[in-house]
Amino acid sequence: MCGMASASESIDGKIKELGDWRGETLAKVRGLIHQADPEIVEEWKWMGTPVWSHGGIVCTGETYKNVVKMTFAKGAALKDPSGLFNSSLDGNVRRAIDIHEGDKIDEAALQDLIRAAVALNLSIKSKPKPRRTSSKKAG
Repeated sequence: MCGMASASESIDGKIKELGDWRGETLAKVRGLIHQADPEIVEEWKWMGTPVWSHGGIVCTGETYKNVVKMTFAKGAALKDPSGLFNSSLDGNVRRAIDIHEGDKIDEAALQDLIRAAVALNLSIKSKPKPRRTSSKKAG
């Protein structure tokens, strides 16, 4: 593979490189994502962002100085009965969860949200696209 690390190896490296609560939080979130959907695919995009996909992007795991941010690609379309989304609330498409040092993660609610995001991706993917009708007239 020309010395390029796999996405999973890159995420492992990022967690190790952070070496603090952010790395621990990212590792915990990653584990919860895999428990919620064992078929999820890990990707490494945009110069170093962990991305989890199944039928399309489910969420990303960005790390900043004071926050680990989980951005759900189609978060605005998801029901969030536990009120996990606390960031990017004014957009039309994405929603995010900002996790600060010391925050307790509602694991069951987060896994429900991940499963809902996967189900949404798969439902969109399985809808047949409208067929274009030919404008040529027979005859």
